[in-house]
Amino acid sequence: MGKFMRALIGKLLPVALGLMLLGGCHQESKVTVLRMAHTLDSKHVVHQSMEYMAQRLELYSGGQMRLMIYPNGQLGTERELVELLQIGSLAMTKVSASTLEGFVPQMQLFSIPYVFKDRDQFWRVLDSDIGQNLLAQTRPAHLIGLGYYDAGSRSFYSSKGFIQSPADIKGKKIRVLNSPTAVKMINTMGGAATPIAWGELYAALQQGVVDGAENNPPSYYLSHHYEVAPYYSLDEHSFVPDVILASQKVWDSLNPQQQKWLRQAVDDSIVFEKNLWQKASDDAIKAVEAKGVEVIRPDKAPFIAAVKPIHDSFKGTAVGRLLERIKTM
Repeated sequence: MGKFMRALIGKLLPVALGLMLLGGCHQESKVTVLRMAHTLDSKHVVHQSMEYMAQRLELYSGGQMRLMIYPNGQLGTERELVELLQIGSLAMTKVSASTLEGFVPQMQLFSIPYVFKDRDQFWRVLDSDIGQNLLAQTRPAHLIGLGYYDAGSRSFYSSKGFIQSPADIKGKKIRVLNSPTAVKMINTMGGAATPIAWGELYAALQQGVVDGAENNPPSYYLSHHYEVAPYYSLDEHSFVPDVILASQKVWDSLNPQQQKWLRQAVDDSIVFEKNLWQKASDDAIKAVEAKGVEVIRPDKAPFIAAVKPIHDSFKGTAVGRLLERIKTM
């Protein structure tokens, strides 16, 4: 076994053992402690919003409930975190809706490119019965969908020049989320979709394993991907929300009053996160421009035309019916 693997095991084993012994929820001197994990940097607005959630939970419960947060992928990838929720070894997480496609097939709605005209329409859909029904569909997967965080719009960035049209994607390896729909988007444009874990992406861009990726401005900035992929094209091809999830096992172990406190804390954090997000996005664009990155806003029409076959492929399906409803909103 190499030094790296020994070091990694030495770092993660105590945490893993602690989770197995204590589970996602445990008691400390009559205080119910919930464990929540995510993959983003502790400076990210999502983490700040979770810290606010923890403060509100402690306030509402009068100190009877606490939330412990593990950032930076300490406990695994997004898919691994969902699986920890399913067995009750973790209480809560935040994952991209794209990650949930493998657990809730209709979540692929959000990975379909150019579904939403703008952020306002996106939030009208999330707050409607469409968004709430999608959250309810997490239950068969032994999960409880509690709400959505804003994750902005996803756009392309590259280490090999700007992506100004689908022609610029042709022949390029583009990192995407591990989502069949996101993979189909890149492949439809003639590129080679390459799912890679978020924590491995900087090195993959630096070493030429992939030629580009796509994400929102705060993630692009905080990950320092602009250092190795300094061409950012704000094509805004998808609005993929983050989904706040609880373990059904842990949720069912809470009494109705505790569940109410937790829902209140989550709802407060959603409002908090939405208010932070737009400023963080605008600030991230200014920050990368100050670092020398040129940011362009390409014409979306060629991209929309290129992905029409993806939209057409959903006709007559449950997702296709949702697409038709969204067009009228």
